[in-house]
Amino acid sequence: MSFRLNIKGELTSFDTPVVMGILNVTPDSFFAGSRKNTEEEIILRVRQILDEGGKIVDVGAYSSRPGADDVSPEEEMKRLAFALGLLNREFGTDIIYSIDTFRADVARMCVEEYGAAIINDISGGEMDSRMFDTVADMNVPYILMHMKGTPANMQLNPVYEDLFGEVFRYMSEKVETLKLKGVNDIVLDPGFGFGKTLDDNYRLMAHMEEFSVFGLPLLVGISRKTMIYRLLGTSADEALNGTSVLNTISLMKGADILRVHDVREAVECVRIVEKLKSQTNVH
Repeated sequence: MSFRLNIKGELTSFDTPVVMGILNVTPDSFFAGSRKNTEEEIILRVRQILDEGGKIVDVGAYSSRPGADDVSPEEEMKRLAFALGLLNREFGTDIIYSIDTFRADVARMCVEEYGAAIINDISGGEMDSRMFDTVADMNVPYILMHMKGTPANMQLNPVYEDLFGEVFRYMSEKVETLKLKGVNDIVLDPGFGFGKTLDDNYRLMAHMEEFSVFGLPLLVGISRKTMIYRLLGTSADEALNGTSVLNTISLMKGADILRVHDVREAVECVRIVEKLKSQTNVH
């Protein structure tokens, strides 16, 4: 579906699915190729995302991979301030940046001081009780992701009696709370790989079109994740082909935003699926 988001006070329409390119200003993200720490690396990465057709740059300074080291709020802010200040000087302020953080103070700094447009919270407000009020106060779009547990323990032994029932209840309750607080621009993220077994991830993917009941944009982030390379017996470095396969399936099942490391390949997935969909009623 086409969707609209309030980007810096203006409603921006997205008529076709968009690609969000990942910029990790961390030393320990799970995919080594995504780690960018120097000025040159950060600038080159954002230029690559834009040149390859990415519409949103997702900036993260806290690795959420299972077992990742904790990062203090001060360190997270320092990393993000360095990157966003640099990028605003290099590219101006028209680029759409989403900030991958679960901390309300970090979110506020990035929006108010550096012009970030979207908050991408892996914890759905669970790890900072002030996040929903902060997002409402700043009037920015919010990406609501489902995660069972925390990054430190989410993959130790995730068990669901009713996977879809639990995920849908979580989404329903959070969306209702957000809307009561005045947050209308909400994007849903099923949270592939966050507190889910391999089978859980593929079950969610197999029935992903059921999220359309919410009538909200859907983000899918499966880029180079363990659900691909563990199934295939490879590694994150070898998971691009599997990523493209699942990105294509996601688009066929209603994804509106693809969060990826490999932008050009994801943009090609979008173009192919959009062409295919345009021919479904043509004989």
